[in-house]
Amino acid sequence: MRRRFIADRWDQTTATLSGDQAVHLARVLRAESGQIYDIVAGGFLHRAEIIRVTNDEVVFTLHEELEANAALPIHLLLAIFKFDHFEWAVEKATELGVGRITPILARRTEKHLAQAATKRVDRWRRIAFEASKQSRRTDVPAVADPIPLKLALEQETAAVRILMSETEQTVSLTSALQIASGVGELALAIGPEGGWTSEEMALFTAPEWRHVTLGPRILRAETAAIAAIAIASTHLSPTSHES
Repeated sequence: MRRRFIADRWDQTTATLSGDQAVHLARVLRAESGQIYDIVAGGFLHRAEIIRVTNDEVVFTLHEELEANAALPIHLLLAIFKFDHFEWAVEKATELGVGRITPILARRTEKHLAQAATKRVDRWRRIAFEASKQSRRTDVPAVADPIPLKLALEQETAAVRILMSETEQTVSLTSALQIASGVGELALAIGPEGGWTSEEMALFTAPEWRHVTLGPRILRAETAAIAAIAIASTHLSPTSHES
């Protein structure tokens, strides 16, 4: 299996790696002209041949497009919680194939985390980028800037919207997903440690969010997110494009 990289720049015939990726390829893997790798450029996977190597840049010529799966049509709205746990969730959500992630500033998001969140976005995007490479994705999920829950719900466009709710006892995620296949994007909302406030729960009724449960156990937020994505992925079939 060929190594895969995500291009930093590209045009119709060439792709370029720069920064840490180029350094790793040039100095660690000792790349040379003529070697073949798989390169993702503009969301498409290509067989590519190295044509130039320097200490901080590797340039490829793009050959045939290869078949590759698209991202799952899942929008993860994830309330911000302890950064190390949140970053783990971003990494694993990326590996599982979510299309985009929106960090949510919830009422119960700790004040110092909310204040620091904007400065952490670049790090979260780097984590998503590295996880995309590791899991051999052909795209990188969009990680949005943190926004308040009310604004996020007003902007939501997904056809199916599901709230993981600690108060719901009977409607399972699996049953709610029976109608999700083939209807477009799915939004999954995961609350913070301590759950959503009553005022926030009221916001989820207006846009017709479906309240569901993952079962009788109380899960950490990051565990609930990954479990929900894994279950949803069995009901959603990402499309693929072929060369």
